[in-house]
Amino acid sequence: MGKRFYKFIVPVIRGCTHRMKTEWETPFEEGPCVFVGNHVGAIGPVDMCTKFPLWQKSHPWINAGMLDAKEVPAYVRQDYWWKPGSFFEPVLNVTVPYMAAAVVPPILRSLPYIPVYHDQRIIVTMRESIKAMKKGDYLIIFPEQPSGWLSHHTWINTAWLRLGELWYRSSGRALKLYPVHVDYKRHVFKVASPVWYDPSRTFESQEQELAEKLAKGLRGEASN
Repeated sequence: MGKRFYKFIVPVIRGCTHRMKTEWETPFEEGPCVFVGNHVGAIGPVDMCTKFPLWQKSHPWINAGMLDAKEVPAYVRQDYWWKPGSFFEPVLNVTVPYMAAAVVPPILRSLPYIPVYHDQRIIVTMRESIKAMKKGDYLIIFPEQPSGWLSHHTWINTAWLRLGELWYRSSGRALKLYPVHVDYKRHVFKVASPVWYDPSRTFESQEQELAEKLAKGLRGEASN
């Protein structure tokens, strides 16, 4: 589909769905950073990639498995796309994964995405992320872990936070992380004060602290 599809679909989504306001806990300061959002199913990623004020300069991290039609069916089945044990589950299990495999990858590949790998190719993810930020662009990352249908664990994945260490080595600057709570009921992006990766500390010594602060922001709780 190419990038033209993304430019076409954004105004369609914006015109057919609720408008979103943005509430900044502290004034936004331009510069390379990461916006860390909550999923809310597919609502969070869709809204962040089409309605967030900085969407045109943002690069969402997308699981590489969702970019490859051959891998999509297995990914869909393990990612709670429908309620387990529902009456229609047998039918959904043999239809939805393959429908998604035909439709989802072309759509996702039209975005200015960064592929996320879970093996040695993670270096590609990190390299592309740093390249984007060096251009002055932003990243959008969704670190929540599904815990069931329409639900996520209260803790977040943290391996990606090593990006802060790599960014400092590459740029000499600390990485700024903005937690974003996508409130789909109030139609608001609630952006908490930035959380900073401290390059003077080891990853291990700040991993849990960063995770707790970010998780709090994803829940829409003020930082103070």
